[in-house]
Amino acid sequence: MGNPKRGEFSERFFKTGSGQYGEGDRFLGLTVPQIRSASREFRDLPLAEVEKLLESRWHEIRLLALIVLANSYRRADAATQQQIYRLYLRRTDRINNWDLVDVSAPNIVGAHLLRRSRAPLRKLARSKNLWERRIAVVATQHLIQEGQFDDTLDLAELLLGDREDLMHKAVGWMLREVGKRDERRLLVFLEIHAGAMPRTALRYAIERLPPAQRKYYMARPRTTRR
Repeated sequence: MGNPKRGEFSERFFKTGSGQYGEGDRFLGLTVPQIRSASREFRDLPLAEVEKLLESRWHEIRLLALIVLANSYRRADAATQQQIYRLYLRRTDRINNWDLVDVSAPNIVGAHLLRRSRAPLRKLARSKNLWERRIAVVATQHLIQEGQFDDTLDLAELLLGDREDLMHKAVGWMLREVGKRDERRLLVFLEIHAGAMPRTALRYAIERLPPAQRKYYMARPRTTRR
């Protein structure tokens, strides 16, 4: 099913060169629809076998494993959900690119913590590992969909000083999601923090606001977070 030319393109797109965020990752050249189709075939794969897929050197195989886990979590009983959640956090070393995080964190971590303590999100957000920090922020997408915005806003403030562009994009994206459901909460956050936000995060956060408001926030004087 692989396509070598597509694989070469994916290696460039996902920044797999020396010193880049996806350094050393390998691609078979599969499309996401192909992977999702395969995930339906393996929907009942035992967790031990899914973990073997996570250990693969091939990016798409790890993506397949995470789609299987996310889909399984929705159908599973409480005990199996706990096992999936623990497996996910135990193997964050294999969830090592933004698409792998984004396809799985809301439906596993976010869903699992919906009615539990959010302390694990703070722990992940303070990690030295870029992907664990992204998991923390993107997981809150599930909470946002349930009308819960506090964790997203708290993490966005905590991560104002993050140096990684992929984190700026994730934070801005989740703030924009908050704004879709409660624009007032977004505007309150921006009034306090817009000057200290990385420009990428700010641009993502204000993307759906009227042009005059976007111009207003982009023109705010730059400040340093205290």
